[in-house]
Amino acid sequence: MIRYIKEHIITDLRDKMVFLGGPRQVGKTTLARELLGSKGGSKSNYLNWDDDTGRSRILDKEFPSSGLVVFDELHKFRQWRRYLKGLYDTKDDLLRILVTGSARLDLYRYGGDSLQGRYHYWRLHPLSVKELGLSSQKEVETLLTLGGFPEPFFKGSAREARRWSREYRARIVRDDVSSVEQVKDLGSLELLLGHIPATVGSPLSINSLREQLQVSFTTTAKWLDILERMYAFFRLAPFGPPRMRAVKKEQKAYLFDWSVVDDEGLRFENMVAVHLLKYVHYMQDFEGFDYDLRYYRDTTPREVDFVLCNKGKPMLAVECKLSDTQPSPSLRYFHSKFPECRCVQLTLRGKKEFVTPEGLEVRVARTWLADFI
Repeated sequence: MIRYIKEHIITDLRDKMVFLGGPRQVGKTTLARELLGSKGGSKSNYLNWDDDTGRSRILDKEFPSSGLVVFDELHKFRQWRRYLKGLYDTKDDLLRILVTGSARLDLYRYGGDSLQGRYHYWRLHPLSVKELGLSSQKEVETLLTLGGFPEPFFKGSAREARRWSREYRARIVRDDVSSVEQVKDLGSLELLLGHIPATVGSPLSINSLREQLQVSFTTTAKWLDILERMYAFFRLAPFGPPRMRAVKKEQKAYLFDWSVVDDEGLRFENMVAVHLLKYVHYMQDFEGFDYDLRYYRDTTPREVDFVLCNKGKPMLAVECKLSDTQPSPSLRYFHSKFPECRCVQLTLRGKKEFVTPEGLEVRVARTWLADFI
């Protein structure tokens, strides 16, 4: 299967370095190896910092002066930015550099000079309805159950997906976090990650998490930042200009591995969140648009699950439901406030698709999500 950003990366490599970030086991290494093959490169040009041989070759700069070279998990090297700056500024024009990692490579700035203007940043996301070419209700529900990570999805087993998810969360903490962050209590950090699925769909309360873990507010907030940098989960901020009755600046959390969310309705909401964020990041990384994904909630409280914005202006609002129903009062209210914004009520198992007289859309997930990336 050809991943959705492969050709864009090939094009960008002709101009600058390419950084490829995203959750662990989302397919970055597989994509990098495919790029090596399609560009006539050697498998030996794949250098992993976690491998002893690869680390030695990186430090000794034992790789060709031309062609594509892939550096995987290089951000675990404290001087990685300085290393890449020196390599890029002195390299042969025929050398192409791809850097992959399971962390926010655009945020890890320690240990080196600025790389501004020397790289393009891409984020690889889990598999989606469109990328998989899903068309039937059964296929979409399988994606909802197993999640969008390649290994558990293609195995097709709910049991194997559960086992994979448990091991996946442990590896984020024990392998990824421990290699780049100074966290002494990894056990409590792993417990924190385990608590996040229960918060999906509600404003994230750091105080509540702090009480469950018996650690300070500051520590809990710091750990959440670390886990977000490791692509363990992501947060959405509330939408609302000052003139609206906006709620406190509480964020909502969603996981890239939505299969761990027990409640089916919230799991569907989480899956849609990942699909929308995938689209937003694609439009940022490829088109350069100032897109952002948020949610809406006021003090009434009226709530709309997702609001996609361009330069702060709402362009799409989405409310998620499991089955057929009339558009929610909250979505109607939001549409009355922002009539220029497209408003969609998305159903997982709905049978009807229609547009209300005021312009609200009711759509079925298996067809509507196929229009995204």
